[in-house]
Amino acid sequence: MKILTSLLLFSLSAKAAVTLPAIFSDHMVLQSGKPVPVWGTADANSEVSVAISGQKKTAKADASGQWSVKLDALTASAEPQTLTIGDKTINDVLVGEVWLGSGQSNMAMTVQSAKDYAASQAAANVPLIRMFTEGSAAAAAAQSQGKGTWVVCSPETVGRFSATAYFFVRNVYDVLKQPVGLINSSVGGTPIESWISPEAQRASAELKPFFEALKQEDAAFDEAKVKAVYERQVAKWAEEVKQAKAEGKPAPRKPRDPIETRKRKGNVGGLFNGKISPLIPYAIRGAIWYQGEANTNGPKPPFYQAQLTLLAKDWRTRWNDEFPFAWVQLPNFTRAGEGWPIVREQMLNALSTIPNSGMAITLDIGEAKNIHPANKQEAGRRLAQWALGAVYHKDVADTSGPLIDQATVKGGAFVITFTHAKGLNAKGELTEFEIAGADGQWQAADAKIEGETVVVSCKAVAEPKQVRYAWRDNPVATLFNGAGIPASPFRK
Repeated sequence: MKILTSLLLFSLSAKAAVTLPAIFSDHMVLQSGKPVPVWGTADANSEVSVAISGQKKTAKADASGQWSVKLDALTASAEPQTLTIGDKTINDVLVGEVWLGSGQSNMAMTVQSAKDYAASQAAANVPLIRMFTEGSAAAAAAQSQGKGTWVVCSPETVGRFSATAYFFVRNVYDVLKQPVGLINSSVGGTPIESWISPEAQRASAELKPFFEALKQEDAAFDEAKVKAVYERQVAKWAEEVKQAKAEGKPAPRKPRDPIETRKRKGNVGGLFNGKISPLIPYAIRGAIWYQGEANTNGPKPPFYQAQLTLLAKDWRTRWNDEFPFAWVQLPNFTRAGEGWPIVREQMLNALSTIPNSGMAITLDIGEAKNIHPANKQEAGRRLAQWALGAVYHKDVADTSGPLIDQATVKGGAFVITFTHAKGLNAKGELTEFEIAGADGQWQAADAKIEGETVVVSCKAVAEPKQVRYAWRDNPVATLFNGAGIPASPFRK
């Protein structure tokens, strides 16, 4: 008996004491069909074993305690499994598809804030969908440990899921009928430069002018002056709260602290360091991105294509995986200046510089006075149409809305051809087309659909040189394909 007890104690003590990234926790979803990295820390030079589904791998921690293994590709399974890593046991593990969703507030926006929440909640008893929300903050250096837990989708939990990402994975799940894990790492109000590693950005020749512009912005930011103004605003707000309370009225919202807001945006690479780095190299099928609003101001818009391309390249390099990557093109919204259409154009152009990529065109589902449009169901569905067709090779109506291919002048008119143009049609009158001659003055133009082309002309412009469509912050989407997806704005 003593011998058996001693053997038992020895076997228990032989399991290495490990520290794991937060994402390795109960209810997690592991990616199927590709090698699965598992990593963490343990005592220096100790041996760590990893086991699941009859598979066992062993690694030896280095002198600093770092270790990693790669599980062989796993088969998708809705049956809960146990993952053993050293002395840790992780329960209710599923194997299926895993997608990373990132960006700013329109990715962070929750299901309970989207339209038709009651219906979405009632249909959310889907325990094979799980979400991990990365809860860490921006950081000055790349972090290896994040924060968060996996949450099983149910009517009680779905309200806190990222809406765009949830409706994306819900559509994917409805077709694949496999477990789907969603990793949500997003922060409202943040620019793209905070989500790319600082090293990659500083090494980019294309972004040197961008950093010069940032220097000028930083030099103009007087923290002491901003703080003084904010303190006066807070003092005024406090008096308004007292008055509202005395009159039985709702209290006004407290002013935002601009200094804290600035810190939360993470500066260059801060959110990559704090909210993306801890997730690398967790196995994923691909990534979806909804951001751009914070890059529509000042000198930033013309750099967006280079930044989005660099983000995809940098993430793929660090994951060592050329995973699929798609984004939501900015929808219609009223904002003065040309930043909004320029960022849309930069997003369109990025399709040619980011391999294995897609774009959900949302020009018809924005809201003129709401930067957070409620129809996240359709934004997610369009991302899913791309994924189901381009990534999973399912039969879908189309993976995109019409994208301009060529614009050729014939007989005083522009003849425009498109990709994704099957069933090209107009909703209402075909408007939002403009052409310009050598003088560069844009004129409203007549447009008509001929098969899978659009012919654009204007009596006032006998020799057209340029053409554009929906080149406004809040245009009306009038050109669609047979899949019901609008055409992307463009200029040629």
